[in-house]
Amino acid sequence: MEDRPELAAAAALLEGSEDYRILRRLVPREPTGTLPPDERIKTGLFLDVETTGLDPDRDEIIELAMVRFSFSTEGEVLATDPPFSRLRQPSKPIPAEITRLTGITDEMVAGKVIDAVEVENFVEPAVIVIAHNAGFDRRFVERAFPIFVVKAWGCSISDVPWREEGFEGSRLAYLAMRHGFFFDGHRATDDCHAALEILARDLPVSGEPALKRLLDNARKPTLRLWAVGSPFETKDILKARGYRWNAGENGNPKSWYIDLSEDGLEAEQAFLKDEVFHRDPDPRIDRITAFDRYSNRG
Repeated sequence: MEDRPELAAAAALLEGSEDYRILRRLVPREPTGTLPPDERIKTGLFLDVETTGLDPDRDEIIELAMVRFSFSTEGEVLATDPPFSRLRQPSKPIPAEITRLTGITDEMVAGKVIDAVEVENFVEPAVIVIAHNAGFDRRFVERAFPIFVVKAWGCSISDVPWREEGFEGSRLAYLAMRHGFFFDGHRATDDCHAALEILARDLPVSGEPALKRLLDNARKPTLRLWAVGSPFETKDILKARGYRWNAGENGNPKSWYIDLSEDGLEAEQAFLKDEVFHRDPDPRIDRITAFDRYSNRG
């Protein structure tokens, strides 16, 4: 950011009043180099992709950005590496609506490829990969780069309790605004820098770094409880309870299901017995960890 003392003074003056809030342009963290070896320091990776559409089975990656960072066991961001940013030419022209959204044109990606070996070398040190809406990004990158299949994943939307911490939503631009900054969005590297900065900040209610809450939740296994064979007439009861419908995809049953913590399993089985089956149920229970969560397997 340009050093303009008069602008800094004006911003400070406005911030001194309850009638104004100031947003500052995000200045990405400078790469800080390699830290000395320490078993309490881990390597993470924040990732974002731009694609030709929303379907990972048909659409393609046109941009991949990653920011690798070091963090402590307490969830403090300690250092960052230079970002990885690559464009890729898809097999078909980029749809006009995608160009309007991302600013990426066919001319920009012409002849560009993303080298799988380069990606693997960059990702390999990371113990966790994080994305803002990991359920979208993970499906795309796993299809293109096998290294992502064996990594634990976290989501900076789902794994941070934003509403419990007083936020009204989890969109990246909104979270940035609430943290007092703005950024040039819709390009993958910019989104990575912004999300990592948000995760590095302390949450307003718990006082913990957002990254710590994300890591704590990512480590917890999720139980997926399937109400296999539930009577058709109970569908509205299940839906109101938070169950979702699976149409028999990816080898999973054609059934309603819900994701729970381990502590909630007993109560949920009692609900199925009393309100749905009217007998002791024999549901399928899958245990999902960060290694499968947000993928087709999870």
